[in-house]
Amino acid sequence: MTRRVVLAIMLSVAAVGTVHGQLPDWIPHVRGYFLNVPIGMAQGPFSDAAQADFQRLRLMTRPRYGPVSFDLAYEQLLTLRSDSGMGAIGGLGAAATAGGGDWLGLQGTLRETAHLDWRHRVDRMSVGFSTGAVEATVGRQPISWATTLFLTPADPFAPFDPSDPFREYRGGVDAVRIRASPGQFTEIDGVVRMASFGGEDLVTALGRARTAVGPWEIAVWGGILHEELALSAAATVTVAGGVLRGEAVYRRRDGDDVLRMTIGADRSFVVAGRNVYLVAEYQRDGFGAGSPDELLETLLSVPARRGEMQVYGRDEMAVQGSVELHPLVSVDALMLWNLNDPSVLLGPGVSYAASGEVSLRGGVYLGLGTGSTDAGLPGSEFGIVPTTGYLSVSWFF
Repeated sequence: MTRRVVLAIMLSVAAVGTVHGQLPDWIPHVRGYFLNVPIGMAQGPFSDAAQADFQRLRLMTRPRYGPVSFDLAYEQLLTLRSDSGMGAIGGLGAAATAGGGDWLGLQGTLRETAHLDWRHRVDRMSVGFSTGAVEATVGRQPISWATTLFLTPADPFAPFDPSDPFREYRGGVDAVRIRASPGQFTEIDGVVRMASFGGEDLVTALGRARTAVGPWEIAVWGGILHEELALSAAATVTVAGGVLRGEAVYRRRDGDDVLRMTIGADRSFVVAGRNVYLVAEYQRDGFGAGSPDELLETLLSVPARRGEMQVYGRDEMAVQGSVELHPLVSVDALMLWNLNDPSVLLGPGVSYAASGEVSLRGGVYLGLGTGSTDAGLPGSEFGIVPTTGYLSVSWFF
């Protein structure tokens, strides 16, 4: 019954999409996105073998009337699972957990059983006003201040899970944002965000300045993040056809000084007529676990529960390579390496563009490292991840 309801909604919106050209300009055009991911998981240190099916239906519209614009997006997230204890594995289904810290009551659970989780969420609901040099936006909106690509500790809003292969849409946050462009290559950005974690309402108020100087792009931001002092600096520079990136953030947390930073490089080039892309990043995180003995405490820490941590080791690396075998087919592989456990998560995958609107993807996650200790505790970050395979279809309509 649940699948039929989702399919009925999807088909009705698709029908609306087919008549875009016939609608008057003042009627908003609705677009959509549907993702279906069957998942198979082998037995792991803390879980039995299981299967799941994750579905995401998203409807979007962005009408503009002169200087006033609106951004609306509504999602339904459905997870069917054979094992009631099965959660998101290796980044798969991370979209279902997007929205941590939502302050506005624009989300909820439609139905929940031992083997079914059906939720919905308004992921965008904002109104903007632009005068050209100044733009103000109020409501639930996506905001990213990341400089690096996978490990982004200086992004204070809703960073992606670096192992999630489905990163089409960044989760919206509840905020007031004002941006100004005093110069051609300079932007000033101010954000006030309200967030709720465990029933506690917290305020974030940050200002950022970003400018370009020759081959360099430099950004600094500061203020209060979840009502704690935070300061950040980031830079990007193009060198010898590649891009070097770095970002760092200073946090004042419970009276302690904490430094989080990432440096990385990425480059595209051609080998034997094939387009190749490589990226490598290293992160040093003062919030992370310096040894396996600290891992459980880190997993239960306040920054982890707020979704501020993408990985949980103090020293981590992310490496990804992709090769275009054909204009419609590409293969890629991601490696996340916790240098403190040590443990590794490998994520090879292949993607196929079936059409301009439909794409297919398949992949595997392999967790290498100590699974559990003699005391029954996690032995490493990625060693507890069971071998997981998935197939997916994405449809934009």
